[in-house]
Amino acid sequence: MIDITSKSNSLRIATAQAIVIVSSEQTIEAINNKTVPKGDVLEAARVAGLFAVKRTSEIIPDCHPLPIESTHIKYEISGLEIKILIKVKTIYKTGVEVEAMHGASVVALTVYDMLKPIDKGIEIHSIKLIEKKGGKSDYKIKLNRALSAAVIVCSDSIAAGKNEDKAGKYIAAKLEEIGITGAEYVVIPDDENQIKELALKYSGLHKDIIIFTGGTGLSPKDVTPEALKSVIDTEISGIMETARQYGQERMPYAMLSRGIAGMKDKSLILSFPGSLNAAKEYMSALFPFVLHLFTVMKGARHV
Repeated sequence: MIDITSKSNSLRIATAQAIVIVSSEQTIEAINNKTVPKGDVLEAARVAGLFAVKRTSEIIPDCHPLPIESTHIKYEISGLEIKILIKVKTIYKTGVEVEAMHGASVVALTVYDMLKPIDKGIEIHSIKLIEKKGGKSDYKIKLNRALSAAVIVCSDSIAAGKNEDKAGKYIAAKLEEIGITGAEYVVIPDDENQIKELALKYSGLHKDIIIFTGGTGLSPKDVTPEALKSVIDTEISGIMETARQYGQERMPYAMLSRGIAGMKDKSLILSFPGSLNAAKEYMSALFPFVLHLFTVMKGARHV
């Protein structure tokens, strides 16, 4: 199965349909009057559909087991056509479109099976996905202008050339992937004054996003949060809460990070841990969702 461990939970919704066409009006009358020999066709098919949705991962090899939060099945009968509509919801890392289509197909097959003793001309048509919602694709932001960024690596050893930076370069590359190109990249020691100076410099240059990586641990030299707290006008605690929660689900030590996030004028300042894995987790947890901030500030709009 595809690795989805890096994805975040979100509300996922899928609606699918299937159409059963019978060959006579007498069949429709038998369904409505509940006189079909095998029993109540629509209710039996509804129950079969509920089981099918929940057991999709047991039938389709590449489907992930996931929690089904809601399944709603309804019928629309017009002439000789029975349209089956099924909506499935979950709060998980992957969507439920296959679950919805599997459920719709099993509902249709159950209708077929129950009606075949009285109607030999039944056909099943149009099993398809009608709509899906949820996941990162629903949170894309179309910018009214290009956003700018700066990435500042805070590390004595990297600044001295003793170690190689990986986290800062990764952050800059991921920003590029989401359309924030040409991020300025700087390496400095763990120095409170330099951190403050660069935060003020880049906010003064109207950089939209300023990301500091490193200096969020528990060593006396880890001064990034304290330095940035004295610069930030408005702290946005939910950003770091989200990043830490995401990290905590993957690494128990994430609770020890002291990252901070907030606004200086119109610049968003973020502090990430200095490890590559933590940088990956924070970028996955926050982007592109955090860019909604710039829609609120009228720097972008939803698509």
